[in-house]
Amino acid sequence: MNTTTNRVLRSLALTMAALPLLVVPLGASAQAYPSKPVKVIVGYAAGGAVDIVARTVGQAISPSLGQPVVVENKPGAGTNIAVKAVIESAPDGHTLMMAANALAANMALYQPAPFDAERDLVPVSLIGRVPVVIAANPNAPFNTVAQLLEAAKAKPGGISFASPGNGSTPHMAIELFGAAAGVNLQHIPYKGGSQAITDVIGGQLPLVAVNALEVLPHFKSGKLKVIAVLSTKRSSIFPGAPTIAESGFPGFEASVWYGLVAPAATPKPIVARLHAEVQKALQSDEVRARMTAVGGEVEPGTPEHFGALIHAERVRYAKLVKDANIKPD
Repeated sequence: MNTTTNRVLRSLALTMAALPLLVVPLGASAQAYPSKPVKVIVGYAAGGAVDIVARTVGQAISPSLGQPVVVENKPGAGTNIAVKAVIESAPDGHTLMMAANALAANMALYQPAPFDAERDLVPVSLIGRVPVVIAANPNAPFNTVAQLLEAAKAKPGGISFASPGNGSTPHMAIELFGAAAGVNLQHIPYKGGSQAITDVIGGQLPLVAVNALEVLPHFKSGKLKVIAVLSTKRSSIFPGAPTIAESGFPGFEASVWYGLVAPAATPKPIVARLHAEVQKALQSDEVRARMTAVGGEVEPGTPEHFGALIHAERVRYAKLVKDANIKPD
């Protein structure tokens, strides 16, 4: 055997010997996840629907992960601050975000686009949906969608509705509904749902569009009446309120959806682990009960399903923002 052959064999032997050293750390890293508390960033203040969903899911998956799941609220800039914090975090599965519709809408609403959700983030799991609700002051002269549309057509632009802000999911939902119904409702943006509700209860405005959770206590107290829910089927907490679909607009749906996302470079095994844990949590009676309590429903599915939803919503909101010339606050 000549010298060249010996050198090649020795080099090959050294390479083969080193392979286990390369493989073991990678395997050990995957097996060790999570090695510290998992942080779930929420782009809204504590106490809202997204925050409650994040805490519910976090508490459910914490025991099986073997680490605490901590919710961190980072409100501001229409959730863009929270999104950027997640994008810029280490892609190791220890920083996630409980995202909602704004993740898809903000790419069109803010220019230049502050991020590209389909490039910068990876979907982990859709969690569920909570319907947008059209509610009114009890003294408002309409109790049904048909009566509301009749009044809106008789007085174009003369009926106002409050929302949590320009570009918010409820605002977008009513714009979509107005386009489908051929009516022009005057939008009055507020800095949050609670302020919008307060003025509608006080009679300054007749209508408000917010998520079901924010309406519930005022509905129970009789301070608001629910005209319709914008989900595909009736809400369990407002069983008497019809859907927009059954009020003459088949197929219409506009709900607030929630889902976990992670930085784009997060290893696939970690994404798969998180997805499996969330799916298991969504089957539990406790998680389902807490989602129902805020007016929502769980929606299990694959990461691909969630990714397709983000893309479809991105396209839908881009058209709406352009057609209605919607600007952020």
